[in-house]
Amino acid sequence: MRQLRILWLIGTAATAITAHAAAEPASAPFVDADGTAHLPAADVPASRFLSPEARAKFIANFSHPAQPPGAAPAGPRDFNAIRADDERKNAPFVARARELYPVDIEDKVIGGVRTQVITPKGGVAPANRHRVLINLHGGGFIWGEGNGARIESIPIAGLGKIEVVTIAYRMAPEHEFPAASEDVAAVYRELLKDHAARNIGIYGCSAGGILTAESIAWFDREKLPMPGAIGTFCGSLALMGGDASHVAPLLVGELPSPDADSGSVQGSRYFKDASATDPLVLPGNSLRLLKRFPPTLLLAGSRDFTVSSLFAAQAALTGAGVEAELHVWDGLWHAFFFDPDLPESQQAYRVVVQFFDRHLGRGASAANHKLE
Repeated sequence: MRQLRILWLIGTAATAITAHAAAEPASAPFVDADGTAHLPAADVPASRFLSPEARAKFIANFSHPAQPPGAAPAGPRDFNAIRADDERKNAPFVARARELYPVDIEDKVIGGVRTQVITPKGGVAPANRHRVLINLHGGGFIWGEGNGARIESIPIAGLGKIEVVTIAYRMAPEHEFPAASEDVAAVYRELLKDHAARNIGIYGCSAGGILTAESIAWFDREKLPMPGAIGTFCGSLALMGGDASHVAPLLVGELPSPDADSGSVQGSRYFKDASATDPLVLPGNSLRLLKRFPPTLLLAGSRDFTVSSLFAAQAALTGAGVEAELHVWDGLWHAFFFDPDLPESQQAYRVVVQFFDRHLGRGASAANHKLE
């Protein structure tokens, strides 16, 4: 309701300024008997809190002529083309990240799963010699294992002076849930041979944020010790939906997904035979499971269609007694920190690095106690 009121105030101000030129005043917003808010057309400027760099990138990324209703979406339609397009789009970000944060990258099979091990040039910091981070890339459980994974991992490894293992987990359409959870557990088991659980952190963006939460549920199922801390970015343990699923796409010049706020996960190829009520899919369904979560970092932009689910995730975790830290950058879009030149991205990297530095190795928490 607060977001809708803000939009109403913006629309009202714009109407007042241009009233002399309007033949008829804009229709007033109202909420119907079902609780649906009906809003007049409004012009919403870019957030005044954006850095100049982010404002310029927002315009470059999202400005385009208005599309007629029913226009077919542009871009690749088959999965191989989508993956190739994602690789192409993220390649400049990866190249720039490697300039800013020099790292070494090694292909390695861990626990029978393909990974890339990313370490900072010159080695890890002394405090991180016994620590490791696992990255779970985004991409809708369909793409992202190449440059998408590297752009999530390189800045954190380079800035944090810590080893990051990014996992090429199995994805749709070739595989379905719980294939990715099984792959994460396989790598985690192997890392536990050389690392205490409290010294391992896991984080991911978008689908990777969802998978990070699912991994905690899977570790619980497999009676594995919990990691020291996790980060669920631009996607988490709660069902997608809420205000952001309707409003955020509009604020980046797009239409909301037809599946927005549907209460189902079956619109995803990866989850096509899964249930939104299964705690292994959405751990927020189980209070017992939430109580086992380690300290959790959540972050997103305010114009990210997933941000309402992060609000819900933080509330659920806090209610379960878990330390849950939420950071939201105003006016920023989904996975904005893929662009390493944005000041806001650099702020996000520091937040991530500092969070894991505070929590990894600080001692066993209640989440690591054995189940009774």
